[in-house]
Amino acid sequence: MPRKQQTSETFQSTKRRRRAFDDDEVFAAEDRARFEEMRTEFDEGPVDDGPPEGDRWTIWWESEPLQRGPEPLPEWVVTDHGAVDYELGILKTGKEADVFLIERAVPGTDRAVVLASKRYRSAEHTQFNRAGDYMAGRGAKRSRDVRAMAKRTTFGLEQAATRWAAAEFDALKRLYTAGVPVPYPVQVLGREVLMEFIGEGRAAAPRLAETRPDEDELDSLWEQAAEALRRMTELGFAHGDLSAYNTVVHDGRLVVLDLPQVVDLYANPLGFGFLSRDVENLGSWFTARGIPRGEVDALQAELQALAAMP
Repeated sequence: MPRKQQTSETFQSTKRRRRAFDDDEVFAAEDRARFEEMRTEFDEGPVDDGPPEGDRWTIWWESEPLQRGPEPLPEWVVTDHGAVDYELGILKTGKEADVFLIERAVPGTDRAVVLASKRYRSAEHTQFNRAGDYMAGRGAKRSRDVRAMAKRTTFGLEQAATRWAAAEFDALKRLYTAGVPVPYPVQVLGREVLMEFIGEGRAAAPRLAETRPDEDELDSLWEQAAEALRRMTELGFAHGDLSAYNTVVHDGRLVVLDLPQVVDLYANPLGFGFLSRDVENLGSWFTARGIPRGEVDALQAELQALAAMP
């Protein structure tokens, strides 16, 4: 082929490729423009991940299996994916946490249950100043967490609050499974513990200190209190802060509340002292209303002996 003809064809071929390349550039630019327009519309459009009603979607499925209550689940526990949580108000405030009332319901059905939601404050906002006594014998699994909590960094303070929630949930699970009269633990997620609401409708059951039992009721409640203490001791636990103010009475049944500071009798060097104080604090309320002092002393001796058994 003559060199001039070859050069001409090569030029034409290169020109066609350049034209095709330029066309691709135009199309690519148009695609990019359309993409940017769509992305901008999406970014600027309304974003609403909340439920059509209620205050939040159920958090049941956000918890891991071990962060949910023991099986078999009570029939009243709502686990539906489409369930929502309604905030009903605050029940009480405490040194380290506030308790709220929520309703978990499935919209359009009669599936609904009222729950108590205990939400721990971050450690920097808590008023609880004796945590060290209760936590003696407990260890964080990761040394990084221990250092962060010791330095009171933001991460450490969050970890400390989360540990209190986890400790209460784990205690509730173990005690409930063993037959100790405590609320059924529904789930824990971060600093929030959801549990059975002890009450009628939206009215909480009265604290033991608020009741005025007759003689027969007093005897029944004392026996229930003594049995709850026995079972906890058999498990190797002391409540750590038991009194007539964190036990409630519902339909004649005594229920023990507030368990984040539950104490291991053997790992905690103050364990036996906490057990003795629990018996004394609760027993003094009963003796002031007619239970013989000798019964409280006998229970004290029984539990100390039970705790000392190998």
